[in-house]
Amino acid sequence: MRREDLGDLMAFLTVAEEQSFTKAAARLGTSQSSLSLIIRRLEARLGLRLLTRTTRSLAPTPAGEQLLLTLGPALGDIDAQLSALTEFRDKPAGNFRITAGQHAIDTLIWPKLSKLLRDYPDIKVELNAESALTDIVTDRFDAGVRLGDQIQKDMIAVAVGPMARMICVAAPSCFDQLAPPSTPQELTEHRCINLRLPSYGGFYPWEFEKDGHEMRVRVDGQVAFNGVPQTIAGALDGYGIAYLHEDVVREHLIRGRLVQVLADWTPPFPGYHLYYPSRRHPSPAFSMLVDALRHKPAQ
Repeated sequence: MRREDLGDLMAFLTVAEEQSFTKAAARLGTSQSSLSLIIRRLEARLGLRLLTRTTRSLAPTPAGEQLLLTLGPALGDIDAQLSALTEFRDKPAGNFRITAGQHAIDTLIWPKLSKLLRDYPDIKVELNAESALTDIVTDRFDAGVRLGDQIQKDMIAVAVGPMARMICVAAPSCFDQLAPPSTPQELTEHRCINLRLPSYGGFYPWEFEKDGHEMRVRVDGQVAFNGVPQTIAGALDGYGIAYLHEDVVREHLIRGRLVQVLADWTPPFPGYHLYYPSRRHPSPAFSMLVDALRHKPAQ
């Protein structure tokens, strides 16, 4: 493979990821016309159309999708090997992309990374917040952060937070006329606040477990949101029972603004884990990043 071939493939990958010549050109530090010429040259050399272009959108063709599936892991391995060379530098350095949910970024990842990055300016991190599960190899992320039971078995996983818990909470006024539910089935008699997540294709079903018996309940109510802060606000304003991470409402519970129900139906479960491919050769900078995020229980 010629050197320019690798450059052309990198250009195609960037355009496909950004789905925009304008954004890809800015990311690569080149002009749109030069980037368009590179893609046309690559398509001519392969004898295949790789991108479908319209005035409003840009997307890979079936041939382009196949090339992306091949390129992602291969270039990821190259990136890992290049990152490993930083061990010869005096100071740890590297560029890392991490995908995680907004809650994990806000409560765990950024507070820890902020301390690390101040001391090591040559370590650069891009945090991509999304609720949907991501193929970190195909999408060229160095690592991801998800709940422990969501991680594939072929990945290396490192706990970055304590055990987690989803709980049902509501403003005390919600139970002025109707007694709190004693079983998950009784939630259907109450107003509840739904949360819509893209990864579930609809409203998030509430999950419960007791004595080995698992249950999912779909609830209904007057309001629904697609964000946690709004859901908390709705609960505080008395619009119904909400199903949320315990840590985001702990302060409201302590101050009595919210009360918990169905506590015996919501046991703890494995919390957030950082995960990355087992074949990755960790560079000193990446190892330092992992150690900074690693959960260290209080002694």
